[in-house]
Amino acid sequence: MYNRQRAVQYAEMYWNNRNPNFRYFGEDNCTNFVSQVLFAGGIPMEYADSPGKGWWYRRQGGGKDQWSYSWTVAHALYQYLLKKRSHGLRAVVYDRPEQLQLGDLISYDWEGDGRWNHFTVVTYVDKQRNVYVHANSTNSRYRFWNYHDSPAYTENTRYTFFHIVSSS
Repeated sequence: MYNRQRAVQYAEMYWNNRNPNFRYFGEDNCTNFVSQVLFAGGIPMEYADSPGKGWWYRRQGGGKDQWSYSWTVAHALYQYLLKKRSHGLRAVVYDRPEQLQLGDLISYDWEGDGRWNHFTVVTYVDKQRNVYVHANSTNSRYRFWNYHDSPAYTENTRYTFFHIVSSS
């Protein structure tokens, strides 16, 4: 069962810090961060023998950790979330950000070219249903979801709103 409160607590703890149990990917850490948030919220990893399959992270030590593309690459996680599955990390796409709940995800395609570049996690929804997010890469805390204040934002920016379905 996805524990949204635990996911948000994790996001609050690590939005501006690094969890030493996971590799840090510098300017490209956003998807690694939201994957950690999902895992902290109780979503089980889906292990596979190839980085192109599943959604997972393996701590090996000595700098030899391994991970799936979907754990660390925004476009790969986007594609993974769209796939239908009966267990593990499951999501449905919503039409509007106002439909999202704490612990849900927003993906960003800055250029509008179909290549998804960024992920955030919903950490606050006010009484008017305005959605705020936490993120890594450019560390953000309670940032308004649309990122119009970001240098990456363009008039072509597209969004996908992922509601995380409780894991069984």
